[in-house]
Amino acid sequence: MNFVLHQFLVVALAIVLDAILGDPEFVPHPVVFMGKLVAFLEKKIRSRLPKTSRAEKIGGGILWLIVAVFSALFSFAILFLLQKISVIASFVLELVWAEQCLAAKCLSKEAKNVHTALKQDVKTAQKAVGRIVGRDVEKLDEKGIIRATVETVAENTTDGVIAPLLALFFGGVPAAFFFKAASTMDSMIGYKNERYRHFGMIAARADDFLCFLPARISALLMIFAAFLLRYDYKNALRIFLRDRFNHASPNSAQTESVMAGALGLRLAGNAFYENILEEKPFIGDSLRTEESDDIFRAISLMRWTYMLLAIILSIFFAIALFLLQQK
Repeated sequence: MNFVLHQFLVVALAIVLDAILGDPEFVPHPVVFMGKLVAFLEKKIRSRLPKTSRAEKIGGGILWLIVAVFSALFSFAILFLLQKISVIASFVLELVWAEQCLAAKCLSKEAKNVHTALKQDVKTAQKAVGRIVGRDVEKLDEKGIIRATVETVAENTTDGVIAPLLALFFGGVPAAFFFKAASTMDSMIGYKNERYRHFGMIAARADDFLCFLPARISALLMIFAAFLLRYDYKNALRIFLRDRFNHASPNSAQTESVMAGALGLRLAGNAFYENILEEKPFIGDSLRTEESDDIFRAISLMRWTYMLLAIILSIFFAIALFLLQQK
């Protein structure tokens, strides 16, 4: 089996398995181990660091390099060695790991849980949305919960779906593991609070760099997805061009602006984090009142964006296979 066909089968089957299975709890997830490694190394590195901002930046950079490189090399080494024993076993493990790097099913499930919880009461919905957002959920009313969920689906279309799929396509499981490790570190230490302002700077900057292109690809595909779903794609394009930089991150507002425009909602704005108010600009215009079904609309936009990229990658695979056969 040539490399191109092998990659096509891995990516295609991983997408199918993610759509069917998501992240079964009985299967150990590599991100869990990445998180444990980050926590372990942070403790060890911090214990040896001088209490200066420069030392913390260096320490955080060392942690990032170790975890990201180790994750990629570990997956490559295991798959390489296992292939010497059994090609089938190696392919199965590669497929499992590839599927675990994609989070479309998991993101949909968590967002749907919020929708279900909203039918019960606000407190239950606050707990559900608290699983997928970092802000203080106790201060969110029903509309705030809906907006927070829609924002998270929009942002994670890049982080959890499009970027891992691109990494898997271009570099296989080792590249996807590298990206997932970087994303995990950003979610754990990439904050601008007192504890991580310096130590987590490299993790935050690296995630911004790695998601820069995927975020813009996601946004453009999402505009087309809005057109296919007969959402307001013209407003999605307008808000994207106007508000795509209305976020501290250079990437988050790319898809959030498209989502806000397509659904006619005003997202973002001020939010509380650890009881501290952070003032943020709004994204989009409030053209109508939020409703719980906006969560389903956001999921649909995410899924169609995902499907469009999968179709485009399939075309690339087909062209590559055709060209190889001509040689």
